[in-house]
Amino acid sequence: MRPVTDLSVLGWTPDRAADLPAGCTPARVFRVDRGRLSVHGADGETRVHPGAALYDDSGLGGPAVGDWVALRGEMAVAVLTRRSAFVRTGAGRTSSAQVIATNLDVVLVVDALAGEARVRRVERYLAVAWSSGATPVVVLTKTDLCDDVAAAVEQVADDALGVEVLPVSSVTGAGMDAVRALLGPGRTGAMVGPSGVGKTSLANALAGRALAATGEIRDDGRGRHTTTARELHLLPGGGLLVDTPGMRELALYDDADGVDTAYADVATMAADCRYRDCGHRSEPGCAVAAAIDAGLLDPARLLAWRKLQAEAHRQLLRVDARARAQEKARLRSFHRQLRTQPYRPR
Repeated sequence: MRPVTDLSVLGWTPDRAADLPAGCTPARVFRVDRGRLSVHGADGETRVHPGAALYDDSGLGGPAVGDWVALRGEMAVAVLTRRSAFVRTGAGRTSSAQVIATNLDVVLVVDALAGEARVRRVERYLAVAWSSGATPVVVLTKTDLCDDVAAAVEQVADDALGVEVLPVSSVTGAGMDAVRALLGPGRTGAMVGPSGVGKTSLANALAGRALAATGEIRDDGRGRHTTTARELHLLPGGGLLVDTPGMRELALYDDADGVDTAYADVATMAADCRYRDCGHRSEPGCAVAAAIDAGLLDPARLLAWRKLQAEAHRQLLRVDARARAQEKARLRSFHRQLRTQPYRPR
């Protein structure tokens, strides 16, 4: 990357200086490798060691791509306050957090128009994107392989409430200017999505050069996974872009707010139910069930909302001791009520 003397090009804002420890200089993390950070600051690109004190058991504390860190010599001694963070639960049987990228202005949720649209998958990514604190935008790639782009975009847009949906082609260049407009000077975006949806081709098109090799197209029109590590790139127009490897699983990390934002229509209907603890099945006065009966809500969308709400709740219980105590108290109260029922089967 070309040398940078003006830190605003990297997304630095003067108010961040209040977080900088005395005697330290700021730099932005462009890549995280085992035991080393690739950072860019006023003196250009360098490799530094992260201090052991930066890490904690939660997985949230260590430096991540997009972080601003405080350097003292060749050591990163502090991670400055994050303005946003795209976080998921680590893959596999774990409750630890995995920070994908930080200090983002926009999260590009990427999926491909080659093949059948995967609306539920886009909704899951949007739920995590909303919880990051950045603005999500859906980018539908490979329009050159889609017979009816308008219909496919409409299908996704119907469920991506409050989110801009941009159809693009890295091959023909269609729609690329709209994506570039999101990544103006000093603005940072991250591309997230499963393997083979065209993230690398999109990143190469935005950069005007090959940031990484692209995979061949499979018989079903979908590409193969090519990106192997998260890395921040400076684009020709002054924006910054994080390319991420495809994610085989994207688990929520203790945030139901992002779910309710992604499913704002369902959450709003649920708030109008007669009972606060309505299960939205057969309860009297259920506004959600009434919306389904009236054809105003797709039952599949309700099921997806329930699934993500339950997932977020389970994860919250794993990581929050107070939430676990409240859940145990709720269950004890529920079982006490059952025991006092006069007609309880014995």
